[in-house]
Order: sequence, then structure tokens, then C-alpha cells
Amino acid sequence: MTLAPDEELMLQVRDGAGETLGVLFHRYQTPLFNFYSKLTGDRALSEDLVQEVFLRILKYRQSYRPGTPFRAWVYQIARNARIDHFRKFPPQTALKPEMLPPVLPTDPAQQQQEVELLHRALQQLPEEKREILLLCRFQELKYEEIAALLGCELNTVRTRIHRALQDLRKAFHQLARGTMLKKAEAAAAENIPPRGGRHEV
Repeated sequence: MTLAPDEELMLQVRDGAGETLGVLFHRYQTPLFNFYSKLTGDRALSEDLVQEVFLRILKYRQSYRPGTPFRAWVYQIARNARIDHFRKFPPQTALKPEMLPPVLPTDPAQQQQEVELLHRALQQLPEEKREILLLCRFQELKYEEIAALLGCELNTVRTRIHRALQDLRKAFHQLARGTMLKKAEAAAAENIPPRGGRHEV
């Protein structure tokens, strides 16, 4: 049963086999958490929203129609759950880059540093651009699925993704330059002798 397609499992859930939802939960828990975490920057909220998605799957299981791609259907539920949450609980403060964990200059792994910078750059994008990149690049939804999800034309999706990628690259390079500048300033500061006082021999 665990190798069955998502759509087949969802039809079983719709027909009353609630235990089958556990298989779908195992498949989608991590992707959904990553989607929410990168979108909101809040791990605790992301965990709550993942739980809400699966509660809604059970609640609205009768609305699932045969032939509907499950992945697109579940991400529509995920989007609605997030929108509903922020309608009830408007964020008190906007997520800012400085609220994210800083990149440690002592980290020897350049690749890890670039991943950190990419995450920070992603958080700087407007929400609609961040969301479409997450759906496309991180959740690997097809352009057709994203178009259906967002209710727009396929060419519009392509254009939005292209522009969002341009903005992401720009934000990433700005952060990278800022990180390099801080490193250079820190290195220069270490070589500056104390001002004022005499040098003792």
C-alpha cells in the first residue's frame, strides 16, 4: 500500500480508510514543513500549520475528486491554511533579514555559508515571489500545477518565476558582498594598533 500513488491513497481516505492518511502524512510532512518554514521563517508555526493541513484533508476529504493531482490539491489546502492563520493572527512584526540566524564567518564550509545566504536572500523577497519559487524550486511542482494553484495562465507563471529568480540572485549577491565586506573590515580591525596610548616594549 505504501507504494500506491498519492491519488489512490487519497481516494481510500475519502472512502473512509482513515489509517491511509498516515502514509500521506509520512510522504508530505517534511516537504510541507520546509515549504512553511522557508515561507514564514517560524519553525513552531510551520509545525502547527502542517498539522492543520492534515486535519483539513480529513475534514474536506469528500471534496477530493478522482483524477485530481494530489500534490496540487494538498498545496492548495496548505496555502489556504496559511492565509486563514494570518487573517486570524496578523503578524506583529515583519520578518527581517537581521532576525535570521547570522552566517558565521568562522564556518569553514563555503557551501554551507552559501546555503545560509540563499535562505536569507529568499526571506528578503516579497511573499508572492518567495512562494512561487518555493513551489517551483523546492517543492518541485510543475508549471501547470502552479498555474492551477494560483489561478493564472501558464505564461504568467513562467514570467513570475523568471522575475523572482532575478530578484533572488540580486539579493543573494548583495548579501554575499556584505558578508565579504564584514570579513574584510574584521580582518583590518585586527591589524589596527590601539589609538592613543604608548606602545610598551
